[in-house]
Amino acid sequence: MIDDRDIDEQGPRGTPAAPGAAPMASRFRGFLPVAVDVETGGFDASRHALLEIAAVPIEMDEEGFLFPGETASVHVDPAAGLEIDPKSLEITGIRLDHPFRDAQPERLALDRIFVPVRAAAKRNGCQRAILLGHNAHFDLGFLNAAIARVGHKRSPFHPFSTMDTVTLAALAYGQTVLAKACQAAGLPWDSNEAHSAVYDAERTAQLFCAVMNRWKQFNDLDLARAAGE
Repeated sequence: MIDDRDIDEQGPRGTPAAPGAAPMASRFRGFLPVAVDVETGGFDASRHALLEIAAVPIEMDEEGFLFPGETASVHVDPAAGLEIDPKSLEITGIRLDHPFRDAQPERLALDRIFVPVRAAAKRNGCQRAILLGHNAHFDLGFLNAAIARVGHKRSPFHPFSTMDTVTLAALAYGQTVLAKACQAAGLPWDSNEAHSAVYDAERTAQLFCAVMNRWKQFNDLDLARAAGE
């Protein structure tokens, strides 16, 4: 029997489900949520450059609880002809000339993300990935713009459907800003690390898991109470 004391903000993380079990395949209609964050040279996907991408597949343990999988990330060479607003670089702290940036052309950068995402979808028995983001259409817009520029034919992501932690956090915690939502969920937040693709994608993944696991715990509690009536 579950009682209210068993419900925590972040939810438990158990051991991964056994290979071949693929419990995620039926959780979201065959979609695998993948938290994605992009850092860019501005707000317009049609004219501003894509500079960083990070992706975190969501995994499911034996008990049906969600947890963030392994992060994939890449720095991106600005595509020719696209703009970079200096104010965006001030916010993100990106140094395009940093000697250790190891930026990749857009085509290679997309493959650095798409290959592990496809592998995660296949491992979880899912037909394709669905982009999970905080203000997800911003990230999907830049991703789709890069896909179109290089003519990539093997994107694992649904071309227009998304999942968004803005709405989920508003429902669960009354917050829509990522930092405030994470803090409300009991997740650590470091403002010095924010606005990097890896940090924001990982926090988005953790926030999503916190909300979904809390929902599962409440639902399990309701089922247990109904069974005891």
